[in-house]
Amino acid sequence: MRAPEVRQTPPDPGALAAKVRTLAPSMTRSMQRVAETVAADPAGCAALTVTGLAELTGTSEATVVRTSRLLGYPGYRDLRLALAGLAAHQASGAAPAVTADIAVDDPMTDVIAKLAHDERQSLADTAATLDPTQVEAAVSALATARRIDVYGVGASGLVAQDLVQKLLRIGLLAQAHSDPHLAVTNAVQLRAGDAALAITHSGRTVDVIEPLRTAFERGATTMVITGRPDGEICSYADLVLTTSTGRESELRPAAMSSRTGQLLAVDCLFIGVAQQTYETAAPALSASYEALAHRHSPATR
Repeated sequence: MRAPEVRQTPPDPGALAAKVRTLAPSMTRSMQRVAETVAADPAGCAALTVTGLAELTGTSEATVVRTSRLLGYPGYRDLRLALAGLAAHQASGAAPAVTADIAVDDPMTDVIAKLAHDERQSLADTAATLDPTQVEAAVSALATARRIDVYGVGASGLVAQDLVQKLLRIGLLAQAHSDPHLAVTNAVQLRAGDAALAITHSGRTVDVIEPLRTAFERGATTMVITGRPDGEICSYADLVLTTSTGRESELRPAAMSSRTGQLLAVDCLFIGVAQQTYETAAPALSASYEALAHRHSPATR
């Protein structure tokens, strides 16, 4: 039996800019014009009817409504309310931060400052983009799962290992799979009551899609952490956790940009699971700490 569909919660007005940055790559060009226009001038667009915004962006009323829904709002009226809220927030004096790409001749002080800014922005965007309803449903699936498989390759594979290491410390049966063959052969063994989580920023990584599809077909509850909610892998996910797309540059590739948001997402999952399983998680954490304590102490003669 498949997990029940979980409805997404409309984003907070302050999350609109982050939603546009994250979802714009998956939109049609006409929808991008609508999204970019409302993010650039929330106050002006909040005063427009759906017809007025369509005329301003050179699109149609249907495109405006579709864009509103893709951004997480039930309709254009709800988007206008969010725009009014965002405009009020901006008028209060909270100016958006601006950063520049890292140049090859930047001094290390600038590199540190720029990276720190981008990391903070990635965290803020991911926090604004993650749907709490989806996260809570994923937490419940993980907390009650008989077995948990986590799939990821490359930088996403490191994030998968990080989550599994945490889950093991609170007594859950979890495995991280970066080898695509082992991932698929393990996914074949899953069934209803198990959980499978895929981590892929692009949503198109074949080595991660195949095991998640297998887990989906076997009846496990499937989840994905991705920066592209329109990616192919989402077709096989009961729950989708969307992270920031991040800013990619010559010296800061996508693997660096996406990792920060992914780590925030898995930390949210871990804390949520630890909360739901506290009676068993707390003693397990204490036991694992005690088992390793002597390795962190100075050697005694």
